[in-house]
Amino acid sequence: MRKICLLFILWACVCLTGNAGTQASETKKDTTEIYIEKQLDNRCFTVDVSMAYPMRGRSIPLTSSYSLKMKNDSVDVYLPYFGRAYSVPYGGGKGLHFQSEITGFCLEKKKKGYEVRFSSKTEEDVFDFYLDISTGGSVTVSVTMYNRQPIRYSGEIVAEEMQ
Repeated sequence: MRKICLLFILWACVCLTGNAGTQASETKKDTTEIYIEKQLDNRCFTVDVSMAYPMRGRSIPLTSSYSLKMKNDSVDVYLPYFGRAYSVPYGGGKGLHFQSEITGFCLEKKKKGYEVRFSSKTEEDVFDFYLDISTGGSVTVSVTMYNRQPIRYSGEIVAEEMQ
């Protein structure tokens, strides 16, 4: 009888501990989602990319620190480009290394995340950005340009203090 009582108490402890861990992870998930929503509403966020997906060829893991930073109505882009350029200045131009104002900002809440679209113009090209942001913080960045082939990146939104 004692063994049965002891086994029952042990089983109850294991079940209760497992349930507490699930609640903690759900709370963390909720706070992450709220934080991402705040950053997107304020237009103040940074995306660190870790993979590049050119139109031709294989995916390329990125070893250096590349990012896309949005602050209010401007964007700071520092991304590598792999692909075909149709019309660029002599020497290759700046590519996806620029600071510029954005136009046509559109933020939509989807079932499992957010969709952000905006455009940016430099003296070299016009860039259309499409960001697919999940509630967990993973981001897919698609960039379409007039003078180059489109390219896609994947990464994560960075947790930083909002100003």
